[in-house]
Amino acid sequence: MIVPIELLPPKPVRYDITIDALPKLSFDTKVVVVTNPTVAGFHLDTLLQNLEAKELHVVTVPDGEQYKTLQTVEQILDECFEHKLDRKSLLIAFGGGVIGDMTGFTASLYQRGIDFIQIPTTLLSQVDASVGGKTGVNNKYGKNLIGAFYQPKAVYIDPAFLETLPKREFAAGVAEIVKMAVMFDRAYFDFLKTADLRDEVQLKEAIRRSVELKAWVVNQDEKEAGIRAVLNYGHTFGHVVENETDYTTYLHGEAVAIGMVMANALAVELGLMEPEEAQEVKAVLEKYALPTDYVIENIDDFYEHFFLDKKSANNSIKFILPKGIGDHKIVKDLDETAVKRVLAQFGAKR
Repeated sequence: MIVPIELLPPKPVRYDITIDALPKLSFDTKVVVVTNPTVAGFHLDTLLQNLEAKELHVVTVPDGEQYKTLQTVEQILDECFEHKLDRKSLLIAFGGGVIGDMTGFTASLYQRGIDFIQIPTTLLSQVDASVGGKTGVNNKYGKNLIGAFYQPKAVYIDPAFLETLPKREFAAGVAEIVKMAVMFDRAYFDFLKTADLRDEVQLKEAIRRSVELKAWVVNQDEKEAGIRAVLNYGHTFGHVVENETDYTTYLHGEAVAIGMVMANALAVELGLMEPEEAQEVKAVLEKYALPTDYVIENIDDFYEHFFLDKKSANNSIKFILPKGIGDHKIVKDLDETAVKRVLAQFGAKR
């Protein structure tokens, strides 16, 4: 199954997202695989059996969101220089969203840009992070604030890699699947309400539909000037949760799940969503044991963190909210009091 990415002029780009067993890959150039110890332990042998290159090297970086930093990117760059990669060389991101983001960002930097491909091994990266060319790292000010839009040459999604995924990591990917359905497709959400994504056939269908939706969005809006911003549903709140907890308490998808519940509460407050619809979304998230609750210790601090979000501009916060289920609305210039009233629902004294 192939889903194409076809970016529009002035900079047309086309590449394929393949959803199937990993094919044999052969490259007449130097190749560096970037991975982490967890993925390497489970799957590196499988990748190397399917990979041929003029010269092949593997770079292993620490596992975890807290290592998604400029320091780790510099470590990968050092390896590229040590192995004398040139502009025809290739990087392969073999791991989850953290590995994909850092590898793509490194590829954009090395000698002003070399090719890379994505081979995602987590559900979150398969349905979301590996598609669309967003790359970057975190810093003390927030998540993904340093980075580039840099498209891969190909994406290979093999659901078999998910067989070794811990339950929490699998659930984190489900959060991104739910995000797509709530924003764009009521029928898809209804499928998710009854589906068991632990079933191989239903999981592959969910991956296909999520990738098709993501590709449809990216093809229209590569650099988030319009509709692509809708994919940040749950992220404006979720990124603050991650930042407050130093990226160590929650997986990214778990924080997004909390963020969606908060965004839904704001949508209910504004009359964009019925309380029953918010409960439907919460129930699907909880079906996979995703966290849906969070205690905001300081509402003023939480609110101020919104202004570090990439979607905020001119001292105005942009909120991506559901309009019922299957539609969306981008809201900005909201009254601070209204937003804090919603945040108070998650305050310490409830």
